[in-house]
Parts: sequence; C-alpha cells; structure tokens
Amino acid sequence: MSIQQLFFGYFAIMLIACSVFVVTRRNPVHSVIWMLILFVHIAGVYLFLNAEFLAAIQIIVYAGAILVLFMFVIMLLNLRQEDMKKKFQKQWPVGLLTAVFFMVLFAVVLTQMRILAPLGEYSIERIQSEGTMMTIGRVLYTEYLLPFEIASLILLVAIIGAVVLSKKKIE
Repeated sequence: MSIQQLFFGYFAIMLIACSVFVVTRRNPVHSVIWMLILFVHIAGVYLFLNAEFLAAIQIIVYAGAILVLFMFVIMLLNLRQEDMKKKFQKQWPVGLLTAVFFMVLFAVVLTQMRILAPLGEYSIERIQSEGTMMTIGRVLYTEYLLPFEIASLILLVAIIGAVVLSKKKIE
C-alpha cells in the first residue's frame, strides 16, 4: 500500500466520520465544529488532487463565511425550547431499517457498476502548465456558461427577495 493510498484512506474515513458526527450531534454548535473539521478535510482532498485553488476557496468560502453564517443563525434561534421537547420517540427503528435498506441498495448499485467515465482532456501536466485558475475559468466560461449564468440569475433573484422581505413597509 502506497503513501498516497494511506492518505486517501485517511481522508475518506475522516470525511465519512465527520459527516456522521455533523448529523448526529445533539448540540448544533458541536455540529458546526464537526462541519468545520469536515470542510478542512475536503480541502485536504482537493490538495491531494492538485487543486490548490479549490482547496483555498473551500477554506475561505465554506469554512470561513458559511460556517460563520451558520453560527449566527444558531445563536439567533431559541434552541432552549427545542431541547425541552421529546423528539424521535419511536421513529428510530424505522429510520434504522431505512438506513440499512439504502446502504444495501447503494452497495448493490456500486458492485454492478462497470463503466468508467472517459478521461478528460485536462491532464495534470496541462493544468499545471496553464494554471489552475486559468483552466477553471476556461472550462467555466466556455463549456458551462449557461449553467453559470442560470446560477447567477438564481442568486440575483434570492438577493432581491431578501431585500424585499427585509424592507420595512413605509406607511
């Protein structure tokens, strides 16, 4: 087993474990801390794939901005009332059966897959010679221009909606 395989195994196990911890923690602040660890490990996978720019964006945008937003929302909510209520009284056996069913289904689907995707036109040497940001920009603004523009319009509508909802009515 090579050192690359060991590192990939570490990142894969940590991504799965942190994802489970994010979902299963009772305290939302603990969930956010586990999510921070998850985002750092995702950035590590990007570094492992020679995508340094994406790793930096992962840390800056997700681990920086998104988690701060989550923390503000958690702090603004009144979570004391939510902790007092009894939740998931008798639903956990059904949830466990559903989880086992989907895990078996996922395993069956993965064992039946034999088709590998064709290799892309961008090799590691080509990306390193052009630069990561240049390659991302070229692909984003040529092959994926329409989805990029649709995403920008959706974000624009969300911003306008937030401004309209937050605006006080003038009487």
